[in-house]
Amino acid sequence: MKVNMHEAKSNLSALAEKAWEGETVVIAKAGKPYVDLLPHKEGRFQRKPGRFKGQIRIADDFDRTPQDVIDAFEGKN
Repeated sequence: MKVNMHEAKSNLSALAEKAWEGETVVIAKAGKPYVDLLPHKEGRFQRKPGRFKGQIRIADDFDRTPQDVIDAFEGKN
């Protein structure tokens, strides 16, 4: 749902209820998306970098892409 700033001011309670129920509410200014109205959620936590250190394995050949796959993406088949 996209509403303009004036409509959002006039119908904030109804729009907040829609956002709380899971609907996407975008408030526009001069016809362009300006802000998203989101419900407050308790229990969000601060991310801690490195908390999975040593638990994730990446194959040695992860960044080697076979030539036939590259050719397919580039339309050279």
